[in-house]
Amino acid sequence: MDLEKMLENSEALLKGHFLLSSGLHSDAYIQCARLLQNTSYAQIVGKELATKLEKFSPDCVISPAIGGIVIGYEVARNLEVPFIFAERGGDGKMTLRRGFDPSSFKRIVVVEDVVTTGKSTREVIRTIKKYKATVVATSAIVNRKPVNDIEGLPFTSLASIPLKLYKPTECPLCKEDIPLVKPGTRKEF
Repeated sequence: MDLEKMLENSEALLKGHFLLSSGLHSDAYIQCARLLQNTSYAQIVGKELATKLEKFSPDCVISPAIGGIVIGYEVARNLEVPFIFAERGGDGKMTLRRGFDPSSFKRIVVVEDVVTTGKSTREVIRTIKKYKATVVATSAIVNRKPVNDIEGLPFTSLASIPLKLYKPTECPLCKEDIPLVKPGTRKEF
């Protein structure tokens, strides 16, 4: 599997000036939705990530909506375990809705599309803990920043693609007046 080639073929690696959900700015953005719209790529990536997560013997996969839903489902399908997702409520906090109840699961893995700071994954872990369920590992298709663990849990990814990140006050793209684009779905900025 050549993930970087698949990202390129699907035009998932964007160049420009982006506001990330972490609040940081970047000169590039990985839009995994473009990768995963190709069902063949989704199957391949899901199988590869499931293979890496098998060693944790998960009994459930959970993903943060919306970016993690397709890849989380594909990983769960390959592992032959249930899949659930967390989503933001009206207060902007991650919550479980739609009747999802993880309390009966003992070995949950969190699956994301892209991890930059791990914020969404940490929010999902905190949500799961409210149900007295146990998360055993975290993962993503792409690791944008060298992350080895999240909340002390093992983290695995299919590729590490470090991209330049800037604090808004230090962003050279802002100083060049390059228009800022917010490609994600969080509304807190």
